[in-house]
Amino acid sequence: MPSKKALVRRPSPRFAEGVVTRPALDVARAVAQWEAYGEALRAHGWQTLEVEPADHCPEAAFVEDTVVVFRNVALIARPGTESRRPETAGVEEAVARLGASVNWVWEPGTLDGGDVLKVGDTLYVGRGGRTNAAGVRQLRATFEPLGARVVAVPVNRVHHLKSAVTALPDGTVIGYEPLVDTPGLFPRFLPVPEESGAQVLLLGGDRLLMAASAPRSADLLADLGWDPVLVDLGEFEKREGRVTCLSVRLRELYG
Repeated sequence: MPSKKALVRRPSPRFAEGVVTRPALDVARAVAQWEAYGEALRAHGWQTLEVEPADHCPEAAFVEDTVVVFRNVALIARPGTESRRPETAGVEEAVARLGASVNWVWEPGTLDGGDVLKVGDTLYVGRGGRTNAAGVRQLRATFEPLGARVVAVPVNRVHHLKSAVTALPDGTVIGYEPLVDTPGLFPRFLPVPEESGAQVLLLGGDRLLMAASAPRSADLLADLGWDPVLVDLGEFEKREGRVTCLSVRLRELYG
């Protein structure tokens, strides 16, 4: 049977350090929100597995950026922000323990996992500030032999592709249009009315984990027949963190 495992990593005590684009961060509140996020995953049948903490890395909770997994193969990222590269070691150990075949992005390539959106066997990869052309080529070389189709997407308005778009279970890509460079690259694109409404995490069936800060987007998707489950991620949103950033969902690992 396909797995429902999710890698998560506890926020660093230094979470408030680094580039903060919005008001000052409350680390204790961020930890409480992270714990509620994990509870929401578990309530919908997901097994959460904590990656070894990286307390020296302020952004380590954004564990999705460290790896891309397709089928049973993991590609360890080489983050575009050099200070984040130490985050990958613990994740590499975690996916190896779970039986994934491990590959790596090598210099001069850079690749952030948050730049990769999987829709079926298509991998959309954001080419922008965090992921470079060499990283895109290495993603292709790793996953196209496994049957993936890799499509590069320009990213100029946000840090990561998945800060602008994600996808519904039926493959429709949703996004906050002012932040999407080329919505026409996606076969089906649905605009949503709020920036934080552009991210959904597929819990299974019709259920979508979404940020509580996007009630109009949740109403829109509910009206279309989906079942939004809302979580408060306000402290993470201050750093452009989204509902997908805080976990690596492993759906294709087999025991």
